[in-house]
This record gives sequence, structure tokens and C-alpha cells, in this order.
Amino acid sequence: MDDEDQLVYTLDDALDSAGFGKFQFLVLAYAGLGWFAEAMEIMILSFVGPAVKSQWNLSSTQESLLSTVVFAGMLVGAYSWGLFSDHCGRRKGFLGITIITSAAGFLSTFSPNYVSLLILRCLVGVGLGGGPVFSSWFLEFVPASHRGTWMVVFSAFWTFGTIFEAALAWIVLPKLNWRWLLAFSSLPSIAQLFFYWIVPESPRYLSMKGRITEAHNILEKIAQLNQSKLPSGLLVSDSTIGLDEESAPSKYTPLLSSTRKLVSDFKSGFSSFVMLFSSNLIRTTLLLWLLFFGNAFSYYGIILLTSELSSEERKCASTVLRSENLQDDSLYINVFITSLAELPGILLSAIIVDRFGRKLSMAFMFVLACIFLLPLIFHQHATLTTALLFGARMCAIGTFTVASIYAPEVYPTAIRATGAGVASAVGRIGGMVCPLVAVGLVTGCHLKEAIILFENTINQSNSTPVAPPVPAPLLQLIPLTSQDIPAPVSTALQENIPPPASNLNTTISPVQGYVEQLADDEIHLSALAYTLTLATPTMPSLFSFSMFSHVFR
Repeated sequence: MDDEDQLVYTLDDALDSAGFGKFQFLVLAYAGLGWFAEAMEIMILSFVGPAVKSQWNLSSTQESLLSTVVFAGMLVGAYSWGLFSDHCGRRKGFLGITIITSAAGFLSTFSPNYVSLLILRCLVGVGLGGGPVFSSWFLEFVPASHRGTWMVVFSAFWTFGTIFEAALAWIVLPKLNWRWLLAFSSLPSIAQLFFYWIVPESPRYLSMKGRITEAHNILEKIAQLNQSKLPSGLLVSDSTIGLDEESAPSKYTPLLSSTRKLVSDFKSGFSSFVMLFSSNLIRTTLLLWLLFFGNAFSYYGIILLTSELSSEERKCASTVLRSENLQDDSLYINVFITSLAELPGILLSAIIVDRFGRKLSMAFMFVLACIFLLPLIFHQHATLTTALLFGARMCAIGTFTVASIYAPEVYPTAIRATGAGVASAVGRIGGMVCPLVAVGLVTGCHLKEAIILFENTINQSNSTPVAPPVPAPLLQLIPLTSQDIPAPVSTALQENIPPPASNLNTTISPVQGYVEQLADDEIHLSALAYTLTLATPTMPSLFSFSMFSHVFR
């Protein structure tokens, strides 16, 4: 029996032997470019809205819709692209995502009127919804021991994308116009099309589809480029091992289900969604939704508020104030400076999250955000306004970071990915609503009311006493009792309960260990990418995590 085991190896064995090297750096570059492009398309909302409003004489509501439709498109795209990439492969998913994002983004440059621009930006949002596919694809090439570290590195592409877009707008808009900015901002997505032909398919996808020879060829390329060797023996599909070990829980449960199994997986995923409203979990669910709604509302709202305060201050402020001293490029300077706030925000959250705990860290940064925003109720000097927005955005990205780690910890393991995904989707609703406040009220010279709404939303988010999570260093699974499961759902989910916590390695670092725990629990890699992407509020749809946590079992 031992001799037979030595003749075969799994995909995870191959990745561990190949190690992390040049091949993964190339994969990181391509996936990171997609994340970078997504951040640019989000940040551009801060500049296009005010520019288009001025040129086409739009109302505040019309300006707000330019941002809202993007988030609406992202809700649709997140779910659609996830399913598409699971059925047709990651490469075809990339092709569809980049074609729609780059084409709609570039064609926005030639929009003849408001309606056409609205439609095209919504299509851009649909393409941006495929962002989690990039992180999933990247993780499928990374050995388990490196996932925590490299997901943090991957997340940095978002922050650098926001900073680059702010710098690009500073260079382009004063000399050209918003159409040129849209064109230049679509170039990263277009660049992905040019490099598409060298993008490898995920060996994990190929393996789970039974295309073992193709998967082995890619693994050989990885080992060759990394100057390493694959294990001796034959590569076998994880599903094959699963069939041979039906009597015991397997670490190598298939990550992709067959077409025939997809229908039952969808039903199981929906059952997990229903479990969120069981008597023991409904309070946690609703409070977590409020937390994510407030996080997204404040984060994206502060981004839009920065541009609105810069462009509207001259119209609403008294003539005795300093409005005449504002420079023409103040908008670009302010947005660029506040974009830099994400770097210390990520660093701050990384320092305090394990030292003081999730809830205390979020409460601390929520309070700081309120303190930074409160003086903006009254008109302040331009420099002070920028400094206050810098601090508020630093805290907003910090709370988003901690909440992304915190959300899965308050749910039983069997529905952890579902709960985190639905909470993130509710957060997207906050992103859709915030333009009405950050744009609509401010442009109507109701700055005080807008800031009060921001303060109230943040305070409500800070007052959500979600059930205390398991301490991160312990990395223990949260047990799932029969009381947590509604009767109609219990039977459907019995087969999906993961193995005991004793199988987990608890001697590793908290952040890296948390990633590996999620991986060992066989949670879908998109959920993993979302949870540990420290700089990035991602955009899954309402049922995407619910579906994928079961499709990838």
C-alpha cells in the first residue's frame, strides 16, 4: 500500500515541490494588473462625475447615477463571471472580463450623451465584477504555505491602482478633458488582452475537469521556470483520491464539481443562505450586514466626498472664505493625497488587529473616522480639509480590512463563506447609495447634512455588537450545532460539514494560518481572496460565495 502511494502525487504535492518562483511572479503580474485596472476604474468616478456634470449641465441625481450604475453592474458581474470561469475555465473568463471592461471603458470616451455614458459605465461595472476571478486564479498556482503572504502582496495592487489613477487625473484633466482620462484609464485592461495568449490555464481547473495531461504539462513548466522538480510518480486528480477514500474525510476534496453535480450544489448553496436566518444566526447576520453597509458607504463616500468638496466648495462657501485661493488643480492634489492614506491605513490595521482584537480595532478606527469627519460640518481651510479627509480615508480602509477578516469568524464553518459573501454584497448596496449623499447633498450645498449622515452611518456600524469570534491565534473551527440549522435545511447540509478542527495546523502565524485554515476547510478560493485581501473591498454578488463554497468542494 505504501508503494502504491509513492507512485502518485496530487496537485498540491506538485505545487509544494515546484515552490514559489519566477512562474508565480509572472502570474502575479497578470492577475495584479487586473486588480490594478479595477482600482483605476473605481477611482475614476471621483473625477468623471464633476467633469461631466459641468459639461452637460447634469443634475446632482444624474451625477450620482454615474457611480451607482457601476456598483450595480458589479453585483451582476461578480456572480456571472464566477460561474462562467468555473464552467469554461479561467482563461476564457479572463477573455470575457477584459473584453467587456476594456471595450466599454474605451467606448465611454466617445459617449455622445448622458444615457450612453450611463449604459457603458454599467457595462464596465459588469466587467469589474470579475475581479475575484483574478485572485482565485492566482491562488491556484500558489503553494498553501505561501498563500497568506502573497495575498497581502496581491492586495497592494488595488492601493497602487488608486494612487496611480489620482496621479493620472492630475496630469490629464487640467490639460485635456475627461474623455482622455477614460481612454488612458482603459489601457491596463487593454494591455491584458495583448498578454492573454501567454496566460496559462489553472492546473487545478484542468485537473478537476479530468484533463490530467494538460495539468501535468503546466506543472512541468512551473517546475522548469522555478528550477525545481515535480514529485516522482503520476499526477492524479483530487477527485480520484476522493473516490478512493470515501470512508474518511479527505483533505483533497474536489474544488470543481461536475456539470451533473452543479444543480445539487446550487441547492446546497441556497440552503446555506437560508441558514443565515436561523434563530441563532439572524441577529449576527443582520448586524454584520449593517457593519459592511457602513464600511462600504463610508469608504466609497469619502472617495467621492473628496472630489465634491474640492469642486463645490467655491460655489457653496462664503466669499469671505478662502475659495478664491483654491487652485485649479486642487481637486487632483486632494484626491492624490487622500489616496496615499490607504498605505498607512493598511499598516495600522495590520499592527492592531491581532494585538487588540477585531472588534476593538474596528471600534477604534470607526471613532477616529468620526473625529476626522466631524469638523467638516463647518467650512475649513483647504489644507485642513484635505488632512481631515486623509485621516478619515485611512480609518475607512482600516475598518474595511479588519471587517474582511472578521466576517467569516462569526459564522459556523459550514456557512462561513456564505455569510461573508452575503455581507460583502450588502456592502455593495452601501456603495450604490453613498453617491446620493456624497454627491447629491454636497452639490446642493447641504454639506452639514451630508457629514451628519456619514457620522450617523459610521456610528451605527460601530454599534453592531456581533457575536464574539474565536480568537485568531487559536484558529479553531466554530462548531455547527443542530440548533443552528433550520429543519428543512439540516438534511441538505449534513454532508457538507467539514472535518474536525484537530486536523488543522495551529502552530503557524495568525494571518497566514487563517488563510491556510480557510483553504483546508475547502472554502472557495474567491471567498479566500476576498477575506484576506487587506486593501481591497471586493464585489461578490448576493449568492456568489454561497454557490462557490459548495461548487468548489
